[in-house]
Amino acid sequence: MLSDAKARKVKPTDKPLSDGTIVGLYLVPGGSPGSGKWILRFLSPVTGRRREMGLGSYPTTSIRDARVKAFEARSVIDDGNDPLEVRRKQARESARLAMVPTFADAARQHYADKAEGFRNGKHRDQWISTLERFIFPKIGKTRVNELSPADFAACLKPIWLEKPETASRVKQRCDAVMNWAAANGFIVASPVGVVDKLLPKQPGKRERVQHQPALPWRSLPIFFSEVLQGGEANITRQMLELVILTACRSGELRHMEWQEIDFSHAVWTVPAPRMKAKVAHRVPLGPRAIEILEERLEQSDSGEGLVFQSRTKKPVTDMALTKFLHDHNVQSDTPGRNATAHGFRSSFRDWASENGYPRDLAERALAHTVRNAVEAAYHRTDLLDQRRSMMLDWERFCLGGR
Repeated sequence: MLSDAKARKVKPTDKPLSDGTIVGLYLVPGGSPGSGKWILRFLSPVTGRRREMGLGSYPTTSIRDARVKAFEARSVIDDGNDPLEVRRKQARESARLAMVPTFADAARQHYADKAEGFRNGKHRDQWISTLERFIFPKIGKTRVNELSPADFAACLKPIWLEKPETASRVKQRCDAVMNWAAANGFIVASPVGVVDKLLPKQPGKRERVQHQPALPWRSLPIFFSEVLQGGEANITRQMLELVILTACRSGELRHMEWQEIDFSHAVWTVPAPRMKAKVAHRVPLGPRAIEILEERLEQSDSGEGLVFQSRTKKPVTDMALTKFLHDHNVQSDTPGRNATAHGFRSSFRDWASENGYPRDLAERALAHTVRNAVEAAYHRTDLLDQRRSMMLDWERFCLGGR
């Protein structure tokens, strides 16, 4: 049986010393006295060939430690496996695990691949910023293969009921990151899908929808006469008039270009990329709408590019409309809140309903997507002529019957 006293006397010229307790364990002398390396000689149960397995150097690896390693290797052999192959497999697995990214790293890598596909710059920025705010502080430094549903639930819990829309979006983004990790072989599958089971039920969408504060439709004539047309004409007043008269989204109008206006047929065609549903939308223009656009055209240097532009030649910001309504204290149907530009679409919708106009016409005027697949299949026309009649009535109503 090999002892430390005997091992310390080993010389470079000596033959390998058998341990005497573990079959096949030897100390092979090194280049200096009292040093050497441990090897285990065995017959591979897989290939039937003789092999040698290194177990460390002496005296760094003591006799006791070498015997423990040799015993473990012998146990692997007794199970019918080759310990050298098992070791290589474990080394490969360790190397692979060392490459597993943290959640924050995975999110940023996935975001880098995904960001170019975003059409909306604000949404692109929010995608990663919400993760940085709600997820990274708790699990950003944890490797993706160590994360469980409970980890994500703990991150989402503080906003799950208080900010359900935000929480749902953050959950979707976490799921996208973990699916990316699965696709790259770092995990088997995303654990985010079952997070709902660990959190309380969120309020239904109808329970939490907050409509944009809107000016009651019956107040429109007074608003036009006293506010919009009660002061000196300017770009903000003109924009608000057109937003209301066309029932469009403010973003669609703020980016309006001259090439979209057909004066001869009194039609504004909003191109598909600017529409929420990504479908081109024709808007019939009434006499007052045309009058405003002709006034703008007279002030234009070239009649090209943006119809409404700031001093920097860029689209007027939405805040200009919001500030105007706030400065004039335009009260909405929501107590304590001023009306918003987007809210005028609600005003129009209420007016159309209460004055007997078909739902289909009103919805098309608002360019709302038809959610029913069967109904959508029959929508082969935008009913421009029928909508024109309705929008002329709307314009007359807003202008006090004129």
